[in-house]
Amino acid sequence: MSSAYEQAFQKTEVGEFEIKALPATRLIASQTEAAYFDGNNRLFRPLFRYISSRDIAMTTPVEAEINPGVMYFYIDANVSSDMLDATKNVSVHELPERLVASLGVRGAYNERNFNKASAKLSAWLRKNPTHEAVGDARGVFWNGPFIPGFFKRFEVHVPVKLVKE
Repeated sequence: MSSAYEQAFQKTEVGEFEIKALPATRLIASQTEAAYFDGNNRLFRPLFRYISSRDIAMTTPVEAEINPGVMYFYIDANVSSDMLDATKNVSVHELPERLVASLGVRGAYNERNFNKASAKLSAWLRKNPTHEAVGDARGVFWNGPFIPGFFKRFEVHVPVKLVKE
């Protein structure tokens, strides 16, 4: 039930494109050599064990790099830095504010849906030359595994920079 979780930032509405600034944040990450959709359960468990063992609340969304697969959990700003130490399976990251192009999507979390949304976002960026992509697309997943696929919400984010005129 997502209402029990803190949100790291506001969702992009389904079917909407936007440029938005993601706040500076701390994340924990688990990674694999395989692509994200080849078995992301291997990524979730180390992160969940990490926050559970430190009594850190779950925060939404979960962010992912696709190839190779990396899963990120956002850490609430109220969590003391003393609680966040890297382990064999989990790394800790501090990111500055980031500017992204975002597309809000409804549907199952799978490679086909991600690729389709990523292509739409890339096409939108090409038609809106005020911003230029400066990195690869990431998945941003808002719902847990027990929500049926057709109810799930996700976003595709591409890091961008403002193009100087």
